[in-house]
Amino acid sequence: MAVETLTNLHGAVPRSRLAREIGERAARLAIEAGEWRVPWPGVLVPAARAVDPLALIGAATLFAGDDTVVCGRTAAWLYGCRATEPLPVHLAVPYGRKPRRYDGLVVHNGRDLSPDRAEHLDLPVLALDRVLADLLCRDHGPSAFAIYDEALGLAEDAEALRAEVRHRIGTRVDRRGARRAGLLVELAGGRPRSPAESRLQFRIVDLGFPNPVLNHPLHDATGRLLFLLDLAWPGLRIALEYDGHVAHSGRESADADADRQRELERRGYIVIRVTAADMKDITRVEQELAAAFRLRGLPVRRTPGVLEARRHRDRGWSPR
Repeated sequence: MAVETLTNLHGAVPRSRLAREIGERAARLAIEAGEWRVPWPGVLVPAARAVDPLALIGAATLFAGDDTVVCGRTAAWLYGCRATEPLPVHLAVPYGRKPRRYDGLVVHNGRDLSPDRAEHLDLPVLALDRVLADLLCRDHGPSAFAIYDEALGLAEDAEALRAEVRHRIGTRVDRRGARRAGLLVELAGGRPRSPAESRLQFRIVDLGFPNPVLNHPLHDATGRLLFLLDLAWPGLRIALEYDGHVAHSGRESADADADRQRELERRGYIVIRVTAADMKDITRVEQELAAAFRLRGLPVRRTPGVLEARRHRDRGWSPR
């Protein structure tokens, strides 16, 4: 029997169903031949989709049972947020069920899952506003902020989504991380061209600097758009330019970047370039940005660490 006639959830199928359809011996031989892969006990995906996130998420929900919902970063990915990786698969199960650990799965206990259960792409998933509130409260700060910022950009009504997430945070039973999340809800503008820009914005505000404007437009004398500044304080003519490949995929060459730099400097901007390496150690950027603010006559009384005072591992939060 063709694989296509068996699959029912993005390629995933219970092993028992395959055995019913073609017989136990034929099913075993098909698995041994590599036609099907077994990501977790009792569930199969076609070999051609063994690394397909949708197939693996489908298999995970079949494996975990009917009271399971997709949550966390995996749920955000299903909703279209590509600032995050969907794997390992994050699932939530009700309290009373002890999560078992398997490679490729992160299983959490969560309260009141049924009222917030939604169907998206034929998969059981937590409602988007709850997913975002959970991430902002409990996940790694820069990554959670990038996911939320992207979700705002994708939303038909960004302010309605912001209000829903704000309400979720305000009514959470578990108050851990709620203060930080409340700040992040208002900080995001929903205008990033890449997750890297959102992460950079987070890091800059976390260092104690004023919130920059993302993608600030710069026009010529006729009103024609010249380019967008990655992060800027237009009133002070200070700009941060991120040199990541994804962020600048629309720029044609290093020469174009050099022309851009010269034009900004001609207009009186102090331009600080940020690389991927700076995101691992932001010290140089912090020092140059502080110097730029002082040069503009506006020393910043900074309180670093307001957003990321606590660090959270991927397994360290629960959808509550």
